[in-house]
Amino acid sequence: MGKLTRFGVSLEGGLLRKFDAFIGAAGYSNRSKAIADLICKEFVADVFKKGGRVAGAVTMVYDHHRREVVSRLPDIQHDHGGIIISAQHVHLDHDNCLEIIAVKGPAAEVKELADSLKSVKGVKHTTLSVTSAGKPR
Repeated sequence: MGKLTRFGVSLEGGLLRKFDAFIGAAGYSNRSKAIADLICKEFVADVFKKGGRVAGAVTMVYDHHRREVVSRLPDIQHDHGGIIISAQHVHLDHDNCLEIIAVKGPAAEVKELADSLKSVKGVKHTTLSVTSAGKPR
């Protein structure tokens, strides 16, 4: 981590009270860490939007009784093997499975994988969560 620099921020009182309530509920012990995290969140979003390298997870729930799901999902994952770090399969109940796929690579490829998986019939819900690929701030 680099040298810390102090700077002042001016906010309207009502906004500051909302911010303090927000960061308190999130467990932050100080405003500086909360502001730094919000700034980093925007930088990650910008890297994703511009197609940079990201890391993240594709999470999906699907009906494992649908044959096309069971055959199609592994095919899609094999097609994107260059960005998949690992995958975990969990049986939620008799009908539903949860799959968590850890990824790292160019944002466009990560998004393409997530979009391909969510378009398969029988996939009930998919989320893509991305973060920094580990480079310093």
